[in-house]
Amino acid sequence: MKYAHERETFGKPIAHHQAVQWMLADAATEIQAARLMVYWSAWRKAQGGRFTQAAAMAKLFATEVSERVCRNAIQVHGGFGYSSEFEVERMYRDTRLMTIGEGTSEIQRLVIARHILNL
Repeated sequence: MKYAHERETFGKPIAHHQAVQWMLADAATEIQAARLMVYWSAWRKAQGGRFTQAAAMAKLFATEVSERVCRNAIQVHGGFGYSSEFEVERMYRDTRLMTIGEGTSEIQRLVIARHILNL
């Protein structure tokens, strides 16, 4: 967000360009949805209910959102997105691990499918 207000192209901050606005809007929306899924999963566990499917859905969605948001953040930063001077480069590398660690996205999909198919 800060960089989008600071970086200028065609005489105005890139935050004023519709394509950048849409990337940021999508990021904010998806992050909020992922956050609510995590809260829902935690609430189910706290209530003593079944939470395996909810947790798998939350992890799958949140990690894939994280990867998309980081990829778009690099896009917003342009060439600087690959520079270690900007934190977004590290975030993108780190977020890739989230789709692998503690159960890959494919395993999360398998857990979800088995629950919805009653297998």
